[in-house]
Amino acid sequence: MSHYKKIKNKIIEPKQLDELISKWKHNKEIIVFTNGCFDIIHQGHIDYLAKAADKGTKLIIGVNTDSSVSRIKGPSRPIQDEYSRMMILAAMEFVDALILFDEETPMNLINKVIPNILVKGSDYQAEDIVGFDIVVNNGGKVETLDFLPGFSTSSIEQRIKEHN
Repeated sequence: MSHYKKIKNKIIEPKQLDELISKWKHNKEIIVFTNGCFDIIHQGHIDYLAKAADKGTKLIIGVNTDSSVSRIKGPSRPIQDEYSRMMILAAMEFVDALILFDEETPMNLINKVIPNILVKGSDYQAEDIVGFDIVVNNGGKVETLDFLPGFSTSSIEQRIKEHN
């Protein structure tokens, strides 16, 4: 199989999710789930996602749709469309699956995945993270990771605007 096809195959549709998660759980994989917009991939994203992947054997990322990014970040975002954002993430060797979600939170995805480990940035308290109760009540853990200082899509966007 070509590298490009392997990358594309990491992007899954909702109807594929149940089968994939069932297979991973049957194989005793440690499933890590995180989510976000991932608009302009930068070193902070790589650091965060690599650390998240290190916590288990399979990393699945819920990616906000274009419309949900606009609702969260404002009308000038996203800068890149959802397919482009997912393809870039899928090219990372430590990412195993990506799925879009359009809701305000990834609660429905977390309910379907019931990951062993739910990961978010340390700008959240673990108990306040969407899905905390679901994961913990099913024997999983919720963990936070520190962000790499000085790296954010918003700061990159601002620097681009200042240079123009």
